[in-house]
Amino acid sequence: MKTLFIPAKVNSKVNELRIKEISKKLPINIAITYSIQYKEQAREIKSLLGKSHKINSFTQVLGCSRPDFPKSTQAILLIGNGRFHAISLAFESKLPVYILEDNQLTKISKKEIEMLEKKQKASYVKFLHADKVGILISTKPGQQRLKQAIDIKKKLKKQSYLFICNNINTQEFENFGLNSWVNTACPRMDMNSNSIITITRLI
Repeated sequence: MKTLFIPAKVNSKVNELRIKEISKKLPINIAITYSIQYKEQAREIKSLLGKSHKINSFTQVLGCSRPDFPKSTQAILLIGNGRFHAISLAFESKLPVYILEDNQLTKISKKEIEMLEKKQKASYVKFLHADKVGILISTKPGQQRLKQAIDIKKKLKKQSYLFICNNINTQEFENFGLNSWVNTACPRMDMNSNSIITITRLI
């Protein structure tokens, strides 16, 4: 059976005058990222900002992606909605991240990044003190890392259990009596719970 991926499109127009105003708040060298729903708007905004700025990267972001940016990048502009991608981009890249949604510009704050850092520290401490851990495996394309999960299970000096499913629901964790979970699926799942540690932090 074939799977068709059909992206939804946001029905909104780009305000050229507003983009010109916003451009004054951005550094010269920027990377532009976008959610797939905003691809058309992102292309138009790239064209407008390209008149006054150097766009050194133009990339779609996914929940499980970790894009790399050129060293010349001074800031990242995310065209989309919500703060999930933006906070993780700011945390991973150590660059200023701006969100452009409905022609409104906001910036990820230091407090938001610090909160994520605290969650990651808490998850690592829980892992160190846990006698038993669960290892999360997704069956979704692009997130399925069964081999990595089996390899880490062999290396861990802890009693561990493999959990494989399509949709991982963190609310179900309490049903298994485990305090720590090693994540091999979407690397940003650790944003949802301080009991999840992403596998890349252990290898």
